[in-house]
Amino acid sequence: MKRYLMFAALSPPLGGFWLLLATTYQSGYWTETNAEEVTKLFKVFATTVQYSYLFGVLPALMLGAVDDILVHVKRIGPLLRMLLVGAFGFIAAALMYGSRGPDSGAAQFFLYGLVGLIPAMVCSWLVHKFVEKRQPAAPK
Repeated sequence: MKRYLMFAALSPPLGGFWLLLATTYQSGYWTETNAEEVTKLFKVFATTVQYSYLFGVLPALMLGAVDDILVHVKRIGPLLRMLLVGAFGFIAAALMYGSRGPDSGAAQFFLYGLVGLIPAMVCSWLVHKFVEKRQPAAPK
């Protein structure tokens, strides 16, 4: 249960932030960046974080379910599990967002893929680091 709570709590704002970065980069906003524009970016993120939760909780829970399924496969270690969950998040986000709009290409596909990859890998790593129970060593 803690796995799903961590994915639901952390993945939407991380994904929303990376989605905001990807869309601002695609729009050409980052050509002349100064401190005021970066402050404006964080203000926009703070005002739109509730929409990140609204639209990001269900995909985050699905990534948590993939992570939960992969935990029960004995041959898959934590690093491979993080990579597989990240790849699933990358593909899902890239297919969902990457072909939208007039600028479709490799850069757009990669940027929108990062929207799913980064939160999935970070949450999977945090679950491994803080939530999973450590198995005691077998007595000799």
